[in-house]
Amino acid sequence: MKAQGFDTKFEAGEDLTDDLDFSKARRVNQQNRRVNIDFPAWVVEGLDKQAKRLGITRQALVKVWIAEKLKEAV
Repeated sequence: MKAQGFDTKFEAGEDLTDDLDFSKARRVNQQNRRVNIDFPAWVVEGLDKQAKRLGITRQALVKVWIAEKLKEAV
């Protein structure tokens, strides 16, 4: 399909999912990079308590909290 046909379908609000190849899709700036952080035991225990309360992993909790703080800082 040419770009003009794609644009026409998009502007008409048509479903384009059959026209897209998601096998090569990627999210920009979403590559993972490993970071090691040492916390005191009481911090880890607090993280575990909050993670359990929310039903998520410690790692997920840390990611969410850090992402929230970074968004606030902008």
